[in-house]
Amino acid sequence: MSEKKLFKVIDGWNLEINNFDKEQLVHYGSNLLCGNGYLAYRGTLEEWDKEQYKACIVSDTYDMADGKWRELTNAPDGLLTQIYIDDRKIGHYPGSKYSETQLGFDYRYGIFKRKSEIEKNKFNISIESERFASYDNLHMIANKYQINNLDLVDKFELKIGIDGDVWNLNGEHLNNFVGEYDSEKQILYLKAETVEKKIDIVTALAFKLDNAEIRNIKIENKEKSIFLILEIDVEGINQVEMQRNIIIYSSNDLEDPLAAAVSNAEKSIKKSYNDLLDEHQDIWNKKWELLDIKLKGNQMDQLALRFNLYHNIIATPAHSDKLPIGARGLSCQAYQGAAFWDQEIFNLPMFLFTETETAKNILKYRYHTLDGARKKAKDLGYDGSFYAWISGKSGEELCPSFFFKDVISGRKIRNHFNDWQIHVSPDISYAVWQYFIASDDIEFIINYGAEILFEVARFLHSRLHYNQYKDQYEIIRLLGPDEYHENVDNNAFSNYQSKFALKKALYFYFKLNNEFPDQLDKITKKINLSEDEITAWQELAEKLYLPKPDPQSKLIEQFDGYFKLEDTKAEELEKRLINKEEYWGWPNGVAVFTQVIKQADVIQLFTLHDIFSQEVVEANYNYYEPRTQHGSSLSPSQYAITAAQIGNPEETYRYFEKSAYIDLKSTNKAVSGGTFIGGIHTAAAGGIWQLIVNGFAGMRLNKKSLSFDPVLTEEWEEIEWKITYKNQKLDCILNHNHFVIKSSSKNTKNLILNVFGKDYELKVGEEIEVKF
Repeated sequence: MSEKKLFKVIDGWNLEINNFDKEQLVHYGSNLLCGNGYLAYRGTLEEWDKEQYKACIVSDTYDMADGKWRELTNAPDGLLTQIYIDDRKIGHYPGSKYSETQLGFDYRYGIFKRKSEIEKNKFNISIESERFASYDNLHMIANKYQINNLDLVDKFELKIGIDGDVWNLNGEHLNNFVGEYDSEKQILYLKAETVEKKIDIVTALAFKLDNAEIRNIKIENKEKSIFLILEIDVEGINQVEMQRNIIIYSSNDLEDPLAAAVSNAEKSIKKSYNDLLDEHQDIWNKKWELLDIKLKGNQMDQLALRFNLYHNIIATPAHSDKLPIGARGLSCQAYQGAAFWDQEIFNLPMFLFTETETAKNILKYRYHTLDGARKKAKDLGYDGSFYAWISGKSGEELCPSFFFKDVISGRKIRNHFNDWQIHVSPDISYAVWQYFIASDDIEFIINYGAEILFEVARFLHSRLHYNQYKDQYEIIRLLGPDEYHENVDNNAFSNYQSKFALKKALYFYFKLNNEFPDQLDKITKKINLSEDEITAWQELAEKLYLPKPDPQSKLIEQFDGYFKLEDTKAEELEKRLINKEEYWGWPNGVAVFTQVIKQADVIQLFTLHDIFSQEVVEANYNYYEPRTQHGSSLSPSQYAITAAQIGNPEETYRYFEKSAYIDLKSTNKAVSGGTFIGGIHTAAAGGIWQLIVNGFAGMRLNKKSLSFDPVLTEEWEEIEWKITYKNQKLDCILNHNHFVIKSSSKNTKNLILNVFGKDYELKVGEEIEVKF
């Protein structure tokens, strides 16, 4: 599908969709998503319903309706709108012959816009609407709705209200609906209850008409909905303008969500739409001051870059330290609104160097879910904390044992994401270490991080196997990041991450013992940590087997026996498919007995650990790159970063295009192995920040300092971004002539930074310039 057909770039923040394509409804809904980390409303037209994938997903509303999938709840829709002209319903519905719609989105402020011309052959009515999910009032979606060209209309009715018959992926989550209308306050509400957890969810709607009078109001109260039919006097007027705010609360937010929703709705409607928008924009302006990356030389790429930054921001529940970042954010119910390893390895780094408090909240979520991780470990016969592969609010495992189905036989496939994919736990330990060396926040380690590290080390102690013949510890029966190959031994990525996690647990044990012995004593007593365990961790860290680069080829084998598998390419495997929807992986997919891998695995090592020579990195990149299918949206950004490491910025740019446009150009499928997996790929969105800063800028974080080895594609003229490092604000500019790092005059200390292997002292208020 051509770019022109998909969207038009207005500037570096805005796009328009002029060629409305009903085949793109899933992608429109996700790409044009208004969100704020608490809730998100899909980019759909007001007159649509669940058949067009309409949804408002709310955080902290996990519920199971089908006995298998626990997912976030889609709240009752408070924006449903139907227009009646002379008793005839009109609107732009999929398949409408004489209606045209232009969609737009502003990624600076998260504003959805639509302009429609309805039944141009007869009425030529136009609709203009815009909305945003407020960052000033997290429970509110504000909407400005206008109907034009009413000169020749005799009878005009507007049906508005709250519809509880919503789109769900896995069962109906809501029942026990109660709706009422307060005519004095002009506030409508619908209260419902989730079927499993009995969470009360309230949607309240407040509205006002700015330039028209209501002749009559009819209340239509149905089993799952409540509507108002407004008969509006349009004599002598050309348009009707309506402002409305929908307010959503759940009983997980506070004890009385109904009272809170009604009160919030009553207060918010007293302000104009523009005043609400100003308050919302003020917060976004502060966010972009830290988070924006400015790109010169390609407006399309600038828009794509900000598209991804925006979606990583709105997917993150920055308001809470007890909620995860979902693999599809709040764009739909796919992947259950739950965290994977993506959260720490892909989403978190952007916040680590910009909104440090948000990064801390992400890690505190893992602290608050330690008990869920302990339960999983115990249930599987291990000690310590084995974090859930799919983690919701409690941290207990949400990943079902049968994730996919065989589309040929119709039988369920037993995957082992939930018991063999252990790297999620050391990945979290890795993130704790990164946070510490970027922030020097020892209080976080004392209060939260140390316990995470110690419990992960405990888990690894119980999970590793001792090979007496080789006098080494090994990790058997694994999945690495490449999910096509299950039940493998000594996956290189998992082994390296596990040794790293053990070493950092030991580092902080001895650091706290030396510097904060009283605090360490409290932690060890709380979790009953013994000296014998510390001794055992030392032996594990020393003797854990790490697959090393071959002396001749420099290659690291992805897992034991990988090089003995059939050596072929993804293109060849596609020819072997009986059904194009087949799952390629375990136990009998077309990739299982070949070297074709789903995503970056060994390559993922190089993006996290700067311990390998340039020669090793390049050899492995050249080997694994043609054997990688990129069946995961996580993969392209990691290959891009590694391409930059070996000095190939044009290859980095090629992967930037592949990664940055996964959602914007709708390149990924919405269904895999019979399972709906649509929505925004939030890890890919977070990976784009890494691709720019760790890829083109070549930034690496180690205990000593930040280092940079920048390269820049010929496709761009310049990139500019900001980072926060050890609470110091830095401005960075990279072009084809120089690399500049500026220290804010408000900083409090000088920094040692490394550029191209040379140390520089960056003084407060001054800059470093390295010319090329």
